[in-house]
This record gives sequence, C-alpha cells and structure tokens, in this order.
Amino acid sequence: MTAIDSMRVGIVIERRAIDSRWADHTWLPISVIPGAAPLKNPNEWVRLRAGEGWEHFLIGSLEIELFRRETEGYRANLSNVMPYIYVVLARGTEEDEPEIFPFLVTVCPYEAESYTEGDEEIVEGVPMPEEIAAWLQQFVDSYHVDEPFKKRKNKKAYDPNKGDFSRRLPTMWSGSGGENG
Repeated sequence: MTAIDSMRVGIVIERRAIDSRWADHTWLPISVIPGAAPLKNPNEWVRLRAGEGWEHFLIGSLEIELFRRETEGYRANLSNVMPYIYVVLARGTEEDEPEIFPFLVTVCPYEAESYTEGDEEIVEGVPMPEEIAAWLQQFVDSYHVDEPFKKRKNKKAYDPNKGDFSRRLPTMWSGSGGENG
C-alpha cells in the first residue's frame, strides 16, 4: 500500500524510576510533537525536562502515514471521546543501539493492536493533538467510503430439492476384510 498523506511527529517518552528487583526504570510514550524535525544523531536523545524520579526525552521523529483502506480504523479512533496516536517502541538488541527506539506511529487502532500480541514492543496511545485530529478528519471525509453490510447465507450440506445425497462406500473398501477380497 502507498500512503496518500503523511505528517512527521516527534516522539516524547518518559523514563520513570521504579522499585523492582528486575528493573530500575520503565519507559512510556507520553506525547507527540507535530512537525518535529528528525534528530541530527538518532542515538542522542534530547532531554526536555526532569523531576524527582522521572525524565522526558525527545527520542526521534516518525511519519504518521495515512492510507485509503484504513479509514474505518481512523473513524473509530476519531469517534472516541479522546482520540489517540499510537506509538510503538522497539527494544534495542545490538550494542550500538539505544535501549529503546521509535519503531512506528499510527492513528489506526487496529494496526496498533497488531503490535500488542508479543512482548517485544511497547505500544501506548498518547492524546492526539487537535491539529492532527483536524488533519485526520479531513482525510477521512475525503477518502472514506461506507461499505454496505452483506449478510452471508449459510450453505446447507444437503438440499433435498437438488437431490444426489446418496451415500457411497469408498472404492477401495471391499467389505470382506481380506487382503485379496
């Protein structure tokens, strides 16, 4: 599929200290910044603010891509009291990669849901800024086509009006039980 429209957004995450014997902190996407430029060095995050036990970082930017065939998902998202942008973070596996990095940003809840099936990615919805909601609504208004509901008919295994429901024995079955018949 080819995207019809796109918008670049910056990904803001929170690193929060936790009291656990397995980890000393958690990562959570918290917002996006519409129109944010790519980082000059993707491995050097920009610290935005900090408090006691938490820090916010701009960790990169990605394109929200819009596709004609996903307008039903966009409509479902916009119908919520608060629409979301879904951020998917992947875990770095190589020495030279950061602990996490932005992998995908989408406004389709169905696409985001597909990334929740495993435990490899962190998937969270962040509040959708009004300017992105207006842009998305305009896209939906331009490209969405309602498809009429089509009830499927159950196919019967046997239709007495058509006949030919005779039972037949398999051709290799001779009925005598012996090897040679």
